[in-house]
Amino acid sequence: MIMAKAPVMGQVKTRLAKDIGLVQATYFYRQTMVQTLCRLEKDPRWTTILSLTPDHEAKTVRWFSEKGRNGLWVCGQGRGDLGQRMRRIFESLPPGPVVIIGADIPGIKPAMIMQAFQRLGDHDGVVGPAEDGGYWLIGAARRKPLPRQLFKGVRWSTRHALDDTLSSFVGCKIAKVEQLCDIDRGADFMKLRSQIGRR
Repeated sequence: MIMAKAPVMGQVKTRLAKDIGLVQATYFYRQTMVQTLCRLEKDPRWTTILSLTPDHEAKTVRWFSEKGRNGLWVCGQGRGDLGQRMRRIFESLPPGPVVIIGADIPGIKPAMIMQAFQRLGDHDGVVGPAEDGGYWLIGAARRKPLPRQLFKGVRWSTRHALDDTLSSFVGCKIAKVEQLCDIDRGADFMKLRSQIGRR
């Protein structure tokens, strides 16, 4: 499951936009989302679903019309905070392991997703830490009911998000996969650009 906001200027990457401008921040978000989908959606080892907010964008997806996208599963995220929306995903999909990622982490590769699924073979959950104290991936094996307090009290968009989430996985065995960088600030963006070039 790839959770994303529709790439509407002024509604995505607002912290990054303060440093590099609305146009460039929106373009970065849109391109990163497209690249993430291109890398992951055709892999036969899993089914890729794009979960959008606001929900009405899931009905049209007019802004995303590259060739080969007709078979992509798209759904809305529904109401609630991030934790409520992620829990709904875990509870509503058919049986089996589920991995949720964001759409704005440029370093995501199929091998990382496969590793997360493999770790769920002998763990109840899996997380991919981000450098800022949050996380870019979370998954659940779903062999047993989720803890009732999962995602409750998480301080979202802070350096405490990962630790708070791990604390809410009461009674669960949790694995970690590779740490990646979430591009939320101008300094992050410039570091990434210096690594891969302006393109």
